[in-house]
Amino acid sequence: MKTFEIIEGGVCAAKGFKASGIYCGIKKSAVPDGNESPVSGQKNDICLIAADVMCNTAGVYTSNKVKGAPVVVTKKNLEKSGGKAKAVIANSKNANTCNADGEEKAMRMCELTASALRIKPEEVVVASTGVIGQILPIEPIEKAVPILVRKLSYTGNAEAATAIMTTDTVKKEYAVKFTAGGKECHLGGMAKGSGMIHPNMATTLNFITTDCSVSVDMLQKALSEIVKITYNCLSIDGDQSTNDTCILMSSGLAGNAEITEEGPDFDEFKAALYQVMSNLTRMLAKDGEGATKLLTCICSGAPSLDDAITVAKSVIRSPLFKCAMFGADANWGRILCAIGYAEAEFDIKRVDVSLGSCSGKIQVCQNGAGVDFSEDEAKIILNEDEIEIYIDLHSGDISATAWGCDLTYDYVIINGDYRS
Repeated sequence: MKTFEIIEGGVCAAKGFKASGIYCGIKKSAVPDGNESPVSGQKNDICLIAADVMCNTAGVYTSNKVKGAPVVVTKKNLEKSGGKAKAVIANSKNANTCNADGEEKAMRMCELTASALRIKPEEVVVASTGVIGQILPIEPIEKAVPILVRKLSYTGNAEAATAIMTTDTVKKEYAVKFTAGGKECHLGGMAKGSGMIHPNMATTLNFITTDCSVSVDMLQKALSEIVKITYNCLSIDGDQSTNDTCILMSSGLAGNAEITEEGPDFDEFKAALYQVMSNLTRMLAKDGEGATKLLTCICSGAPSLDDAITVAKSVIRSPLFKCAMFGADANWGRILCAIGYAEAEFDIKRVDVSLGSCSGKIQVCQNGAGVDFSEDEAKIILNEDEIEIYIDLHSGDISATAWGCDLTYDYVIINGDYRS
């Protein structure tokens, strides 16, 4: 797809969007007193995104049968509002999932935000991430909302991006500018995610904003199509979250004629959306829990997009393959194994596999069988921190890319003590 100029600002890059983030003490007892800035030395755990105008809004959510209360409430809100929203409130440290009072607490977060911003509760998107099955304390959030509103800023994107981090080691933001209807438009977003990532028609927590004017229906169409080839092609550990939420909001303040149907402007918008979402996906993969290597699997020669995605993602999610990449071991048999159990159409006897990085590229399999290659050369290639796996099915002309990371000792350490 076409590429666009990268700009600063994350969720605040588009006209009409402010954000803020603070530490309110969701996991610990300490909370701000209502007049002070975030507690010194503590990482932000709650954020607010607010628009100057009512926004057309689209969403994609987890398909896990166990859904976090915020997912349920957000879907209800957008259905009630007809796809309109003006604010997002999101917290980390607690997923508000599998709790008897979960929906009540999620709705309370919407009510608090709506009251402070003087809008309707159904015009608020709510999201949570963190530990499952622990009661969400509402008192810190009640004290935090007025502070969040007071701190809203057109440059508050970094504080907000930090607030949704859990085991993430870095905040994840990306934004671009493009042209639609002769007007300069902006599109940017922020994401979180490090573990429990294996989306399926869903995402981690992702919030994307644009000032390009797009109808609700076309926003939803664009989001669903781009999620399929970005976030849904991501796998850290094969575990699909209960709280996956991706929200796309349009303020329309760029001044272009509203995009209501397919055409050049819609294609341009989708290309910008792809650039933002694919780069956020790469960031999520590279920051996988305990990861030392970003893995990118490119599957070409497939008979269909679904087949290409299925094969690429099957390899990326294989624990054995991920362990081999951690050890810089060119154990290509694990790749063939993962290709073999993928539910896709191809002839394994026609499959070629190569491994690459900035140190070079080496073929390890041809026509479904091994070829002679230098283990020493392969070791040098695989010792880099970004590895590419090239698979050619020779069964069509469609390709797809999936992203993931290696599986390390630290992944087990992190998840063996996650609740503390």
